[in-house]
Amino acid sequence: MSNSSSVPLSVLDLSPIIQGGTIPQAFTRSKELAILAERLGYHRYWMAEHHNMAGIASSATSVLVGYIAGATSTIRVGAGGVMLPNHSPLVIAEQFGTLASLYPNRIDLGLGRAPGTNQETAQALRRNDHDTSENFPANIAELTGYFDDEKPTQTIKAIPGQGLRVPVWLLGSSLYGAQLAARMGLPYAFASHFAPDMMLQALELYRREFKPSADLKKPYAMVCVNAIAADTGAEAEYMFTSLQQHFVNMLRGTPGPLPHPVEDINSVVAKHELYSANHTLSLSVIGDKNGVRNGLQNLLKETDADEIMINGQIFDHSARMRSFELIAEISADLAK
Repeated sequence: MSNSSSVPLSVLDLSPIIQGGTIPQAFTRSKELAILAERLGYHRYWMAEHHNMAGIASSATSVLVGYIAGATSTIRVGAGGVMLPNHSPLVIAEQFGTLASLYPNRIDLGLGRAPGTNQETAQALRRNDHDTSENFPANIAELTGYFDDEKPTQTIKAIPGQGLRVPVWLLGSSLYGAQLAARMGLPYAFASHFAPDMMLQALELYRREFKPSADLKKPYAMVCVNAIAADTGAEAEYMFTSLQQHFVNMLRGTPGPLPHPVEDINSVVAKHELYSANHTLSLSVIGDKNGVRNGLQNLLKETDADEIMINGQIFDHSARMRSFELIAEISADLAK
């Protein structure tokens, strides 16, 4: 898919449940997309943790990572990410240690500190007040310790996991994650697909304050972006209306399955709702192959990203597969 100077392209998948669709269908389509992504040369395939969301099936993220890794053979597979405050660090170390043992040198673990849901559901997940975002740095240190070589005085070990050095990433949508990733010497992924405002500030902060670690000698930044490519720009804009409606529904407090696209987005949402949704989605790259090429090149020029991750939530499965095919075709042009 790419030449040696090209910036790697990767895939973010929320395993979307479409209007009128089923959860098993969502999983099958994720598997089919992962197989295609591997064939097209995408670098990694990440699943994202969400909870109590009627349109997203990737709540048991580590289970889905295993499902995708088992259906593929070379592409890196991981979590983008696991919301660590929802979990015991030891349990996550064991889960991803198991995955790394089953699929050596292919598993990534991206960590976020958001709940991936609303506060009420977060309480149901955590059951106590200890596992909050305030303990995030300490929990990361505990988790990465389980992946390090065993220490002589260590009494609690991740089995499997100990010594496997599973690559850990920090995810962020604000300056906090950038600063923490820099301090800990970890690779950093910015969620510009839903949080565009602080992208450039966060990347600059991460690079400026980065401290080399045993696993990473210089900063490595990935930017995640919504991208939809089609044979015509009008077709791509039509498919994009599903995502616009999805974000409007979340603003309304009525999240649900990914809606069917519409010919006229203004016929189903109010102007102020569309304004808010479009601001959230303002860095999205939508168009025909040339339009997406230009959009991704501009994003790369603006961010100097080491890698771009594509989130392509599209209602029609064949159109989604086609979008990732078209984006793969322009990947060789995306060089730093």
